[in-house]
Amino acid sequence: MSVAVQKNSDEFLYQQVVTLIQSMKKQEALRAGDKLPSLRNLSQKLNISIPTVKQAYVELERLDVITARPKSGYFLKAQRLHLEKPKKRRLAAKPQNVRCRSLIEQVYEAVHEADTLPLGIANPAYAYPSDKTLGRIMRRVIAQAGHKANTYGSVSGYMPLKRQIAYRHLDYGLHLEADSVLITNGAQEALAIALQCVAKPGDVIAVESPTYFGLFELIESLGMLALELPACADDGICLDDLQQAIEQHPIKACMFASAINNPLGSLMPDKKRQRMVELLEEADIPLIEDDVYGDLHFSNSRPIPAQTWSKKGLVLTCGSFSKTAAPSYRVGWLISERFQDKARLLKRAFSCSSSLLNQWTLAEFARSGEYDRNVSQLRKVLRCNKERMAAVMLKEFPSETRLSDPQGGTVFWVEFPQGVDTTELFHRVIEHNVSIAPGAIFSAGNKYRRCIRISFGMPWSQEVEQAIALIGKLSKELLFENN
Repeated sequence: MSVAVQKNSDEFLYQQVVTLIQSMKKQEALRAGDKLPSLRNLSQKLNISIPTVKQAYVELERLDVITARPKSGYFLKAQRLHLEKPKKRRLAAKPQNVRCRSLIEQVYEAVHEADTLPLGIANPAYAYPSDKTLGRIMRRVIAQAGHKANTYGSVSGYMPLKRQIAYRHLDYGLHLEADSVLITNGAQEALAIALQCVAKPGDVIAVESPTYFGLFELIESLGMLALELPACADDGICLDDLQQAIEQHPIKACMFASAINNPLGSLMPDKKRQRMVELLEEADIPLIEDDVYGDLHFSNSRPIPAQTWSKKGLVLTCGSFSKTAAPSYRVGWLISERFQDKARLLKRAFSCSSSLLNQWTLAEFARSGEYDRNVSQLRKVLRCNKERMAAVMLKEFPSETRLSDPQGGTVFWVEFPQGVDTTELFHRVIEHNVSIAPGAIFSAGNKYRRCIRISFGMPWSQEVEQAIALIGKLSKELLFENN
């Protein structure tokens, strides 16, 4: 940085620093997600005091140009002036069956094509891989435990891992017995077991809308019906809508991701989540909380699990290491004291047990502190990627596009202007070896046909930037063709 400030100028020194940073952003010398010089470093380069630089950074924060991250420094934010948040939809009139199974299958197939850039998959662990550390730990486990680590494990899971999971919940004020933790083959099995603990074929299950398409497939495969409750991009479902749905429909259970929704990235505030739990328990309706993204929050502290506020034991928490550390290990968990016996019975019927070697490795990964260090770095990478991708979308996407502001996780929810059918957009970008997730699969009723889910959960590269530009170009072509 060779630019100097003018100490004899009528303009305050801190304001000159503000102008300097804004100018560097405009000229793309600094780009969204870039880390700014430290207070000391910039004060030395510009030959001004640290308090002056601090005052400038505070002003830049107020102007929403930069953001401060605890113990990390200051980072340039993406400009969002022209990208409003997606609109909330109306309350669903009745429960529905899934209508887009074929499209879901196409999305899955596209993700696994060898030459395809998988922007449609939510795989944040790819952005900051932990495979070398896990590989080292696994080799040590095999060397020390030998055949003991390569046999069938307990139905309920490896006890040291269960203790680690229970221990981590103490930080949120939730005192758990290790026996209330059931280890599963990923979060999807945890969700399946939880749902069968509290509901049966023909029952109505309330879900957020939009929500993860895997929930719709699960609900349908069990012969149940999904009732969609519209969610806001900021703080999730409206509790008035939930109350109305309880009064109008025979809801048997709710499946929500109130601590970082997929695909919105919304985060329901603690007081609202507490009231939600109270509302459901007053009606004796179980809540299955999908908490796989809780550790990938962008706030100063992790969202508190909804189970913390349960007084009747009607909240079942599902989590996983797949999003934070080891997707291929397929190790998840279900936490429930009230339903633990039935959950264990279902687990034994489905898969007997989960990989003992993978559980053992992850237990050591967590016990050693490596998991926390890895997740901390992963969050930093994801926040940086989020700002970079938002900046490119602002530049390349149609001007009336709406964009979510995820509070954690790894995906954006994008709403295009009228005229852009994102199922058609999905097929067009696939021809260029880029995959996205079309909005229609995030609803049982084939809604959100102008929306896509797009992931920033991979190492940032020129290839990713070019893929975003391609999506923007093709969406503009569709807009032109249909208007």
